[in-house]
Amino acid sequence: QVAIVVSGSLMVVHWFAQPGWPISFAAYWRFIVKCGHFFICWVMMNMKEVSWFRLWPYALLAALVVVLDQWSKLWVLDHIVYNWREPVIEGFFDLTHVYNPGAAFSFLAGASGWQKYLFAGLAAVVTLYLALGIRSGKFGRLGDVAAAMIIGGAIGNVIDRINYGHVIDFLLFYWNNHYYPAFNVADSFICVGAALFVIDGFRQGKRNQAT
Repeated sequence: QVAIVVSGSLMVVHWFAQPGWPISFAAYWRFIVKCGHFFICWVMMNMKEVSWFRLWPYALLAALVVVLDQWSKLWVLDHIVYNWREPVIEGFFDLTHVYNPGAAFSFLAGASGWQKYLFAGLAAVVTLYLALGIRSGKFGRLGDVAAAMIIGGAIGNVIDRINYGHVIDFLLFYWNNHYYPAFNVADSFICVGAALFVIDGFRQGKRNQAT
């Protein structure tokens, strides 16, 4: 049922993406539709039958991440001028207000704008994969928490790309003349979630060896 609903939605998007639309946008959506349809069918065929009720606690965690991320960015937009730096811990941590049209560490930041659709599509695929992984019991408890954090962070940054065409970054750490690239709350949850995934992988490996 889920595969039918999602696939039907993708078909509607494909129907609207006709040649009258900008070529790059239409081509992008046709590509995403074909990949998305294949991915959904493959995942649904290989997924265990487990109640969707298992998703709710982690859906709430992901929603909390999105709320925290978007609230923090709105606060930055209202209180910090673009490209300004407000020292919090002198010589180590500043609040700032910068834009990143690319991915992490400004990857593809210089592209003409098509990259926001690419990143949105990738985020959708990752979110679906992780959500189905939680539902099927593929991960351990820690892995489920990690997946929810990554989903929330991915959605938070996608909202930025849709609303503004770029991601808002404002957390800046540095030491002397060495600067870590500015990031945001969504990035923080994605990184922590990835680290927890690694830990969960080691735990799952040890359990499998023990059995």
